[in-house]
Amino acid sequence: MTTNTVELHRVFKASAERVYRAFVTPGAWAKWLPPHGFIGTVHEMDGRVGGRYRMSFTNFTTGHSHAFGGEYLELEPGKRLRYTAAFDDPGLPGQMQTTVQLRDVFCGVEVRIVQEGIPAAIPAEACYLGWQESLELLGKLVEAEIRD
Repeated sequence: MTTNTVELHRVFKASAERVYRAFVTPGAWAKWLPPHGFIGTVHEMDGRVGGRYRMSFTNFTTGHSHAFGGEYLELEPGKRLRYTAAFDDPGLPGQMQTTVQLRDVFCGVEVRIVQEGIPAAIPAEACYLGWQESLELLGKLVEAEIRD
């Protein structure tokens, strides 16, 4: 079975801990991970190694939804996350794996993401576009300095 891999790199004006929390906090993940035009719902999130999560993206225009879920393989706060994902849709077979590496740098945090095992039915360019939109939203969440 042919699959795709995408690699992304971004620097945010935020701390590694804040970016890490955006990946393991259900409300935060639902806010930034869905690309433009989609609504995210986190149905389950057990944020520990071996814990599982389930999420769905709903197209705001059509109402069509697709769900996926997986398992947390590595969780090192402020440094690294690794998790699997599989779509419920049998037309998108296989299991993906996403690795997120965080490194504090002088102006914030460097984020490197590798997503492997993307079903061949999803063009790599579409995946890059979706991740770019998601990372734009992640920046808006983690770079905001709001004081109560």
